[in-house]
Amino acid sequence: MDAIRLSPPRRLSLPVENRWGAGDMSVLDFGDPKRPVDLVFVHANGFNAMTYRTLLAPLSGTLRIWAPDLRGHGHTTLPTDPANRRGWSDHRDDLVSLLDTLDGPPVVLAGHSMGGTSSLLAAAERLDRVSKLVLMDPVIWGRIVVTLFQLPVFDRLASRIPLVKGALRRRAVFDSREQALAAYSGRGAFRGWPEMMIADYLADGLVETSEGLTLACRPEWEASNYAAQSHDPWKALKRVNRPVRILKAEAGSTCFPSPGLPGLPHVTVETVHGGTHFFPMLKADVARDALFDAAV
Repeated sequence: MDAIRLSPPRRLSLPVENRWGAGDMSVLDFGDPKRPVDLVFVHANGFNAMTYRTLLAPLSGTLRIWAPDLRGHGHTTLPTDPANRRGWSDHRDDLVSLLDTLDGPPVVLAGHSMGGTSSLLAAAERLDRVSKLVLMDPVIWGRIVVTLFQLPVFDRLASRIPLVKGALRRRAVFDSREQALAAYSGRGAFRGWPEMMIADYLADGLVETSEGLTLACRPEWEASNYAAQSHDPWKALKRVNRPVRILKAEAGSTCFPSPGLPGLPHVTVETVHGGTHFFPMLKADVARDALFDAAV
């Protein structure tokens, strides 16, 4: 098992076709390929599955883990069209397609930020394929805000969201990976990250083009993920009659739910003390323990 744990993940390419277009979803496969998949882990907006390699690899001696690249990220080739996007139904449906390829017992579905929310939305569509959910600071606004985001007028206001503006200003092309690593290390969202984790992000986060090394997740696609918020995670929480464990950042959280949610006895919410939105990177032991506890 030590050899399996220390070996790099295998890269799978799964065909996906739905109303959002056809292509291949790239999936990192950790652990013993002879056992069924135990856990599916989904990354945050702008990142990719490889970003979480050092979080997931230590679990692969015991668990088999699939970590997909969402549409518009990493090595996944599914088409992207930022225009007129309203919500994350495309990510939901892509994950439903991934769940449909699994022929073993129901899996633990987990994710960080947008990956957590997209996992929740997919689980609500495929309850028979999911045993539990572990959501790490998922993007779940308050109920009133979620209702307002479904109004057409909010489409015209999306460009004013600070995260949208920041994503659109993001540098998209670098001369070398070393230049990119220097640009990210210790700055912005990457502040405090281990250098190896930033290098893993860049390994699948940059692609060679005629322009140079370009972000696999284009700034306009990252921005559209921040702007498209008409999906309803509260409705999904009600539909998912499976244990849902939410780990919420103490500072800078994107997750509105708090402990003791009325009418949702299957949902537990815990605060990661001292944790920011990026606690899976900065407090990987907390995130890893939560995944292990759910899957064994």
